[in-house]
Amino acid sequence: MVARKTFMGVRLRRLREERRLKQVELAQALQISPSYLNQLEQNQRPLTVPILLKLNAAFGVDVQVFSDDEEARLMTDIRDAIADVEESVSLAELRELAANMPAVGRTLVALHRRYREALERGDAMAAELGEEWSVSDRARQPFEQVRDFFYARQNHVDVLDDAAERLYRDARLTPRTIHDGLITWLKQRHGITVLTDVAIAPRRFDPAARALTLSSSLTPGQRVFQMATQLAFLELDDALDRLVDNAILVDAEARRLGRIGLANYFAGALVLPYAAFLAAAQAERYDIERLGRRFGVGFETVCHRLSTLQRTGARGVPFFFVRVDRAGNISKRQSATDFHFSRVGGTCPLWNVYEAFAQPGRVLRQVAQMPDGRSYLWIARTVTSGPDGFGEPEKLFAIGLGCDLRHAGHLVYSRGLDLADPSFATPIGAGCKVCERPACPQRAFPPIGRRLAVDENIAAPVPYPVA
Repeated sequence: MVARKTFMGVRLRRLREERRLKQVELAQALQISPSYLNQLEQNQRPLTVPILLKLNAAFGVDVQVFSDDEEARLMTDIRDAIADVEESVSLAELRELAANMPAVGRTLVALHRRYREALERGDAMAAELGEEWSVSDRARQPFEQVRDFFYARQNHVDVLDDAAERLYRDARLTPRTIHDGLITWLKQRHGITVLTDVAIAPRRFDPAARALTLSSSLTPGQRVFQMATQLAFLELDDALDRLVDNAILVDAEARRLGRIGLANYFAGALVLPYAAFLAAAQAERYDIERLGRRFGVGFETVCHRLSTLQRTGARGVPFFFVRVDRAGNISKRQSATDFHFSRVGGTCPLWNVYEAFAQPGRVLRQVAQMPDGRSYLWIARTVTSGPDGFGEPEKLFAIGLGCDLRHAGHLVYSRGLDLADPSFATPIGAGCKVCERPACPQRAFPPIGRRLAVDENIAAPVPYPVA
């Protein structure tokens, strides 16, 4: 496969302007000629790995700023922003904007978010006045702000990973001793007694009584997670406040949910400490069941943690993690990569995460290709939690974990798959409202702002209901 040449002239020129450097000064810092730098800035020559390394060494610039993944992430965000506009924009135009004018692209995305927030305020006012309104038209709910907050960080919070590793080391925890070890730590360091009660769901902390009560229906692993979450609020309260002081979290409810999300992140990082878990994941070729047995956690917990391993200098495979129910509702969506499904128009029924419900408990594999030509390896499996009592419904979800196909060789799940054959991939999309595949047999309705060609004289499947 021929490597794609990377032209990042506008970003390089912007970097120079931000540092207030002349071309001659930047060329000297990079140990290249001014004419070569000029060619780089004019996109006449591609940006090479040696130049990227020199930029990092001279100015501390993260090479991710010049990565194709960042370009693809921005393309996806821009596409979401213009999905409900009648004017169609080609992939080539989106790529040109994301690659050469990323600041303009981010501004466009920010303006669209403000527009959606204005619609939300209007909907709220209409609801108070008794007007008819549509919940589906509301944008940027607090949980969406939190999701965007983690997405902007590539689902990685280094300060919490560092704190979790310190506590794991200081408390001398191991996968076998972590349950009793956290009970001891809470008692010795904070004077807190851990209790259980069948009526609690699932955790309640009484500061006055210095008591943390957990539901007796929780498994040992779930109790560990709840204790670790409470430790985040006890020991990292100021750090959580600093993290949620972020422009993406625009209201108090979003910041409150953000604190909970960060505390849960810390809990996962404490149960699965970064360096030890990454080393185990690489040694096991990311075999989720083996990792679960080694650390005493479930399938979903391992998948969620795998999507966070993006520490500078010690990165794991960048994964996308999602949890869905039978109705297609996405209750968890985390990404350490450029891939994510659209917020507009649902997801794709050809995606194997939905097939998992037909084969419960079995790990399914799928090589899937998006309309932009990018291919991904996806694995999916159902997870369940038993009912709390007789007559209570069982909780059933499908977990999806995916990565760009170029990383698939690191995974045990690529074994036996013909990754080099393009026809092996299943064509999927980001939801019918933004998907450009006109001949898709599963299309529910046409893409927003476009009409599908229909000929009365040709017998062909109607791609969406007409009656």
